[in-house]
Amino acid sequence: MVNVTEQIDKPALTDIANFRDVGGWDTRDGRRVVTGRLFRSAALDKASDSDRAYLAGLGLQTIADLRSVAEADAAPDPVIGDARAVLLDVLADAAEVAAPAHLDVLIADPEAVAKANERLADGSGVEHMIGSYRGLVNLPSAKRAYRDLFTGMLDGTPTLFHCTAGKDRTGWAAASFLTLMGVDRDDVYRDYLLTNDLFLPAMAPVFDGFEAAGGDADLLRPLLGVTATYLNVAFDEVAIQYGSIDDYFGEALGIDADARDRLREHYLVE
Repeated sequence: MVNVTEQIDKPALTDIANFRDVGGWDTRDGRRVVTGRLFRSAALDKASDSDRAYLAGLGLQTIADLRSVAEADAAPDPVIGDARAVLLDVLADAAEVAAPAHLDVLIADPEAVAKANERLADGSGVEHMIGSYRGLVNLPSAKRAYRDLFTGMLDGTPTLFHCTAGKDRTGWAAASFLTLMGVDRDDVYRDYLLTNDLFLPAMAPVFDGFEAAGGDADLLRPLLGVTATYLNVAFDEVAIQYGSIDDYFGEALGIDADARDRLREHYLVE
């Protein structure tokens, strides 16, 4: 395992949360996921001038936005260098989009806060998150979006993918990709759980606003952060429905063995 924490501390990003290079992890066959080619983050709409310059300096050719059309319309991505923008709505077929997509509305309405607090206290918020992770594997829109994300990576050019918080839709994209590359499951979870260090601090105003409106801020943490339980649900769903991550990529996403090998050629180094 490499020291990813040192790697992610380097970018001096001021207004983009949960950013990191997906590469740098060792694989079980002795190779390593290449760095400088694949990145993940939370939303980019508030990027400062220096943030945009930093991202442009990465040579990004594609920015894949995994948010809904409504989310993207409300907070559009900025232009980053010559990068091509692609909207891949993972949750288009979901009955509802989970937090944190609508947090600004939530904390502005004390009545909504009271209702949310009640739901969170009885555990239904966590249950909703668990259901959403099953959807990341099973929803037709999720399959389309992740297929397009990964097939778009077949040219091996620098890509950044993100959603709103960079933790669930983005988290599954990174976790499934690293697993396909052969990264040990423990390290896949380490990358996933880094969100709690890289995103939750940026949510301090949300916690404060929720509390000021009468909510229990601690109840928000399972929704705004991540837990191993959530990722367990997605991997368990893959095992139940497809058997293995290779079969998930092949059967659910339509990425055949040759394409999977090309992904490994592009993103693994000795």
